[in-house]
Amino acid sequence: MYIEQINTKKFNLLLYVPIPLAFLVVILFNYVSTKDVNIEELMQIMIQNFGLNITFVALVAPLSIACLALLFWVKFVHQQSIRSLTTSREKVDWNRILFSFMVWSLITVFSVLLFYYMAPEDFVYNFKPLPFFTFLILAIILLPLQTSFEEYLFRGYLMQGIGVATKSRLIPLVVTSVLFGLMHIANPEVGKMGYIIMVYYIGTGFFLGIITLMDEGLELALGFHAANNLIGALLVTADWTALQTHSIFKDISEPSAGIDVLLPVVVIFPILLVIFGKKYGWSNWKEKLTGTITAEPSENLN
Repeated sequence: MYIEQINTKKFNLLLYVPIPLAFLVVILFNYVSTKDVNIEELMQIMIQNFGLNITFVALVAPLSIACLALLFWVKFVHQQSIRSLTTSREKVDWNRILFSFMVWSLITVFSVLLFYYMAPEDFVYNFKPLPFFTFLILAIILLPLQTSFEEYLFRGYLMQGIGVATKSRLIPLVVTSVLFGLMHIANPEVGKMGYIIMVYYIGTGFFLGIITLMDEGLELALGFHAANNLIGALLVTADWTALQTHSIFKDISEPSAGIDVLLPVVVIFPILLVIFGKKYGWSNWKEKLTGTITAEPSENLN
């Protein structure tokens, strides 16, 4: 079982404190320091001075590096294998990662094309070959690391640590989902659309937490999150988003929280849960999402 497998005699709750504490301090500092700052204006100044691609690297690289640091901490401080942080299976299932990536990529592409068809006046064609392909290389390198950090931290590291500490599956699901949503509270989208967009962020956290617990591994969450950020950043950007890129399209509409905020949480995510559940034979939903962690500590973890 994904959480239970780290319940070893080497498990030390105190070793879990530094990583999430440091990350929460950074998030809190970022929120407080930018509360009275016009983030959109600040972003435009950075872009004018350094360009879109350098600004993109400056924003994404820290979390990409943090991914490597977290894996190092798990491997050498906790003496836990990266495989056990990723999955309960004997080896990481790359087909699961690829399937989830492809499914959400297709949904993302379809959604962008649908919105473009419904309101073409809200978009401008933004494709410039050299800047785009430069960005493509940077995005392929950095964004999977950035999204993997968030998955390994919330659905991996914290899910497992809180689960073993509380002997519960529901508590880590709720805590990590809410924290994942709150991590985005300083995003410029929140300032533009209002706190209603937190429904999407927290709802996404719950969706990713559910598929992690039901599938007993991070693979589906890793694929989904990578597709969400990578394909989204390549397809469309706007002057008011956290990531502004040399995308194919640029959204020039006035931002508002509408159906695009609620539709994924209310409709698309439940459908995906059914698809994943059928494909991978999920069962015993109540126990896997709300059950008790009962496994006794084992000798070691490979």
